Amino acid sequence: MTNSDQSSSQVSTGRTISMTTSISFFVISLIINSAGNVLTLVTSAKIHPSFLGSAYWTAAEANLSVAFGWNLFWTFLILGILTTVLNAILVGHWEWGRALGNLIFMVPFSALIQIFEDFFLGKYPIFAGLPDATTPLMVGFYILLNFVGVAMIATAISIYQRVNLVLHPADDLMQILRFKYFKGNANLAMWASYIPPTLMAILALVITHQFTNFGIGTIFAFLFQGGITGIADKAVFPHLKHQALDVGK
Repeated sequence: MTNSDQSSSQVSTGRTISMTTSISFFVISLIINSAGNVLTLVTSAKIHPSFLGSAYWTAAEANLSVAFGWNLFWTFLILGILTTVLNAILVGHWEWGRALGNLIFMVPFSALIQIFEDFFLGKYPIFAGLPDATTPLMVGFYILLNFVGVAMIATAISIYQRVNLVLHPADDLMQILRFKYFKGNANLAMWASYIPPTLMAILALVITHQFTNFGIGTIFAFLFQGGITGIADKAVFPHLKHQALDVGK
């Protein structure tokens, strides 16, 4: 069975799960995704000199936040809205429900990103924050944590793409590309979806002349995040099909 055959066998044009179940899956995946994103950012910042990097979209958005002087909340939110417009162009029509869903996703996701960032940086009294890596053992541990963060992001994407209740605009983009242009191949779709953040990173580089948050972890995410998403489709909640898929004609 090919990758596209496997993917098509896991797609439902309608909904086979209840709204309560959909919301539960969504909340779980949202927490996993935001925590994974921040893990990639914080572990990268705690190694000196920095060579680890973070997840691809996250790295590009973090660079752009520095370039424009925005915090992560506004950076994720504004770029999410722009990606929503791109998605509408690819699908071939504007859907207010879909756009609203993207926005609904972005608000709690952006807020959770800020909360987890503050937590891992020790801004809450219950946790002192992750310390700087000062030994080879700590460096190795942070590299592992970074890769775990990427795997968490990929797994969360798999879950809420299949639930398809509301999606992060970047993951909606990947899903549109996956099923409209790449016959269900998650890897190829993920690589194609990296074109916008690549352009963001170039713009940030032109403005700041700095290229931070890109490194080994970013390369790991670029090479394997799509593949991990495809594996999670079958290994994590394997009976959950892609619900009510609509990628245009």
